[in-house]
Amino acid sequence: MKHTLVVSLGKYPEVTWWKHKGLRKLYLMLPILFLAATTNGYDSSLLNGLQTLLPWQNYYNHPDGSRLGLMNAIYNLGGLSALPFSSYCADLWGRRVGVCIGVVLIFVGTVVQVVPSSNHYGMFVGGRFLVGLGSNISQGSAPVLVVELAHPQHRGRITTMYNAIYYIGAIVAAWTVFGTVKYTTDISWRIPNSLQVMMPGLQLLLVFLLPESPRWLCSKDRGDEALKVLVEYHAAGDTNDRFVISEFAEIQETIRLEKVNSKRGWQEFFKTPGNRKRLSLIALTAFFSQCSGNGLVSYYLHSILDTINITNSRTQAEINGCLTIWSFVVAFIACFFVDKVGRRPLFMSAGIGMLIAFSVWTGCSAVYAQTQNPGAGKAVVAMIFLFYGAAGLAWPGLTVAYSVEICPFNIRAKGIAVLYACKALASVFNQYVNPIGLKHLSWKFYFVYIAILVLECLIIWFFFVETKGPTLEEIARLFDGDKANVSGKQVLEGKGGAEHIEELE
Repeated sequence: MKHTLVVSLGKYPEVTWWKHKGLRKLYLMLPILFLAATTNGYDSSLLNGLQTLLPWQNYYNHPDGSRLGLMNAIYNLGGLSALPFSSYCADLWGRRVGVCIGVVLIFVGTVVQVVPSSNHYGMFVGGRFLVGLGSNISQGSAPVLVVELAHPQHRGRITTMYNAIYYIGAIVAAWTVFGTVKYTTDISWRIPNSLQVMMPGLQLLLVFLLPESPRWLCSKDRGDEALKVLVEYHAAGDTNDRFVISEFAEIQETIRLEKVNSKRGWQEFFKTPGNRKRLSLIALTAFFSQCSGNGLVSYYLHSILDTINITNSRTQAEINGCLTIWSFVVAFIACFFVDKVGRRPLFMSAGIGMLIAFSVWTGCSAVYAQTQNPGAGKAVVAMIFLFYGAAGLAWPGLTVAYSVEICPFNIRAKGIAVLYACKALASVFNQYVNPIGLKHLSWKFYFVYIAILVLECLIIWFFFVETKGPTLEEIARLFDGDKANVSGKQVLEGKGGAEHIEELE
């Protein structure tokens, strides 16, 4: 009787994706999934822009303080409500169907916001709740499918690129608002509000061009279909490709072991030390991605610029638009270093850079408050750009990529659901508290975020796990050690080469 022993020699075969027929086709389609990340980016920049438009301010009776905070935070309350649903959509019906369900809710929520009604405030808040709910259901599936389709060699760069595309949404929203600044009627804000469905709509039309996750197919006992996906995209159609045979065997065996040794309920996060650490890392990553000072600019740039006497709507819209482009460029470039320098160094560099920039930003704000020196005001704008440059080294891309890759298949969809729920919870606090803090404390409120950034740097240094190198299945060993539910693969240090299969009698 023959048994198959799959041995990893520490490296997978080097491939150049644009010279590989299967990967070329796959990677040209993956941006369809990236569009899910644009919804959050569009929303953050949209609310910034709408606050600069006088017709929007008049229509909603110049909201401020807690009223404005709720208008911002309700989006993330909707996102938080997706927690019980998003992972089940992805696990029961597949990753592509999960994306579609979320997009339909985004459509409904956008229509509710822009259709005229007597209850302006209530309809706006209700519509934003539905958009947030739909966005997190969609994003509970899209990045999971990205990481499960990508070739192991490119997993880090591809999955990091997913959330960096967040800024494409922000750029479109910022410059759409800039283009409508000149209008004096409600059309000035209805146009950018309506365009929130543009990129999700494109995704809905194209998502079924992509294959389903081979790991999900294996979990549903559809191994033949899973192997066809791997052969077509990772082996360019070569059914005898040794790497793909090994990859498929590893996926099949790992999922089998997970089914035998674990259940799929939420309690899995608390059953082992490895899963408890995963849950802690996901929660911390979500919190730091939202509450490191970036939430101030993402939703309240208008209020910050007002504190340094930059009040012209056109000027504020220009700064918002330029900031989104700058943030995208930095985040996109950082994607290409994630597999060269690793995750922890990028997280650490971002944390230290943000701390330095935010500290100088706070000092310049204090000087401006006391002296009204225009130079100090300009320095604040410069520090905002430097702050986002530092944040772009890690947080846009790695927030999702890191959280997805540290989870084994049986809790991966739930892990991403927890990530977005924690992000939403952090954002609700962030968005509700920020306008109140800015209103009552002005620049002094910034000291809260300096303290958070110091804590962030310490936690990254002592607690975060480096995941550079291993395959998606083998990462489990970094958390679970010998108890990891991974197939019979053994990592042999110091030996390169392709995956190897030995047939044992």
